[in-house]
Amino acid sequence: MSAEVIQSLLELSHQLGGDRLRMAILGEGNTSVRLDDDTFAVKASGSNLASLKETDVTQCAFGHLLPLLDATAATDVEVDQALLAARVDPASKKPSIEALFHAYLLTLPGVRCVGHVHAIAVNQILCSPRARDFAEKRACPDEIVMCGVESVFVPYAEPGLGLSQAIRREVVSFVKRTGRDPKIILLQNHGIIAVGSSPKAVLGSLLMAEKAAEIFVGAAAMGGPVFLTAAQCERIAGRPDEHYRQKMLGM
Repeated sequence: MSAEVIQSLLELSHQLGGDRLRMAILGEGNTSVRLDDDTFAVKASGSNLASLKETDVTQCAFGHLLPLLDATAATDVEVDQALLAARVDPASKKPSIEALFHAYLLTLPGVRCVGHVHAIAVNQILCSPRARDFAEKRACPDEIVMCGVESVFVPYAEPGLGLSQAIRREVVSFVKRTGRDPKIILLQNHGIIAVGSSPKAVLGSLLMAEKAAEIFVGAAAMGGPVFLTAAQCERIAGRPDEHYRQKMLGM
């Protein structure tokens, strides 16, 4: 594994799992990076983002996991066997069960890094009746710049193969409906995923999503939020200066 790429994954993981951001505790959350056309590196099962070490990162082969997403049914044992078989080094730790959706998301255009956390403010909304509003509407211009005009919303699915298949289904539907590639994927009653071209892009999207969630929760307590119109969102998304900012921010 490329030492530089793995170091960037470790740094992202430490930030997401750190006390300052409060986006994941204990064994919550996971991160991944694409290494080449055939392999990716992902957090190992049971590891802690805040203290993640190189030995807690497992290199996996796409070819062992992607076909599983087409299975009409698979037992927990079969999924577990696929995860173990996907390891490039059989001596490495078992990858997270959510390596299944990481494998899929890392095949999307321009995506080289994925971060998944259980951010507090975001989850306050995802565990409420306003979850779809948060996914489909925007309250601030910078949320559009960093998180897109809207986010993919995935109704609750049990973590594992079912969730990974639901994520793929909703991402495909989102791209077909909007003509856009996603930046943020919101999992009802679960958490948030950011995809991007680099760990820096993923961190930026997650930070902005958490800020937007805090604003949403506060505005809801005062009778809001007051959302931007669809035309206003499209205007922000299409402005050349915002595209320049995205480039400078590594988005």
